[in-house]
Amino acid sequence: MLDSPDSPDWVVEQPGLAALALVSSLLALFVLLPYLQYVLFGVVLAYIMLPVQHRLEQYVRPTVAAIVVVVATLLVVLLPLVYVVLLAIRQSLRLVRAIRQGQLDVETVEQVLETNGYAVDLVALYEANQNRIATGLQGVTTGAIDIVGGLPSVFIGLTITLFVLFALLRDGRQLVAWFQWVLPIDDDVLAELQTGLDRLMWASVVGNVAVAAIQAVMLGAGLAIAGVPAVMFLTVATFVLTLLPLVGAFGVWVPVAAYLVAVGQLTASAAVTGYGIVVSLSDSYLRPALIGRTSAFNSAIVVVGIFGGLVVFGAVGLFIGPVVLGGAKLVLDSFARVHTGEPIAESGPEPTETPDDTEPPADANDDIESDG
Repeated sequence: MLDSPDSPDWVVEQPGLAALALVSSLLALFVLLPYLQYVLFGVVLAYIMLPVQHRLEQYVRPTVAAIVVVVATLLVVLLPLVYVVLLAIRQSLRLVRAIRQGQLDVETVEQVLETNGYAVDLVALYEANQNRIATGLQGVTTGAIDIVGGLPSVFIGLTITLFVLFALLRDGRQLVAWFQWVLPIDDDVLAELQTGLDRLMWASVVGNVAVAAIQAVMLGAGLAIAGVPAVMFLTVATFVLTLLPLVGAFGVWVPVAAYLVAVGQLTASAAVTGYGIVVSLSDSYLRPALIGRTSAFNSAIVVVGIFGGLVVFGAVGLFIGPVVLGGAKLVLDSFARVHTGEPIAESGPEPTETPDDTEPPADANDDIESDG
């Protein structure tokens, strides 16, 4: 990074240029805000697919490699993801309609409970609260639809995601080098921040999202074999609950097992219980196998980051939210160390993607033009 005058002095000496930089940055942020969650989704996908891009660049040009990765991501990740979400929403709405119309066979459940010695007027209880149950479930479904957005918004947003993914895959090195040149931060502090953010992204994307996806697919497959209805809705619910500490897949398979007992399917309930325990315990093996023992996040950062991220960033906030909170702590730690004059902490292993060249963006622009 080039030597530059002290930042406060430079701002005083160049007030017009400093004001222009601030205004232009704010305007750019306003342009990004309507589709910020899709831009961030593209950033996350680029982070995940970057190793594939580097492998392909050994055989073809960066532009061709980026096109191949984008097409593969669309076919393997995005289209199946949209299908699963739409199917889960449809099953949820169908369940809401069944509850409102009184189509659930509550009398059979009540008879089974009476046979086992539990005298509960379940029919009256259900009739008195069916509107509340349906309203609550519909509220969750409507909230999910609001987070994802309507179909036109999703189509435009996913298009933006694909273009962001392509640009970052092809020109990611130059973009990182440009940020390093623009930001008025010392090289050692910048390297520490880059390493810490890389660890945060890896722990959030792999440690939370990948493990949650694996456990959701495992439990969903077991529920489908057991003949449980609304499997796709339960699979998506498992994915969301598995992201939360101390909840996980228990929040889905325990109620399902209880439901199967209530309707008299004792064998299926026992099978779901045994398989659910295996799925829940797999977290202890999957997480260390994928990311090792990490202290990147604590429970408070994960829970607050997930729910706050959903409100601020939309669906992508499930994994961006914890990264934002963890990154804020990392930046404040670095600021405090520099302010107090303490030495920079050991950065440990190099981040996944560290540019080899941090010269001014003139060279970076030349590289972008040559790759384009």
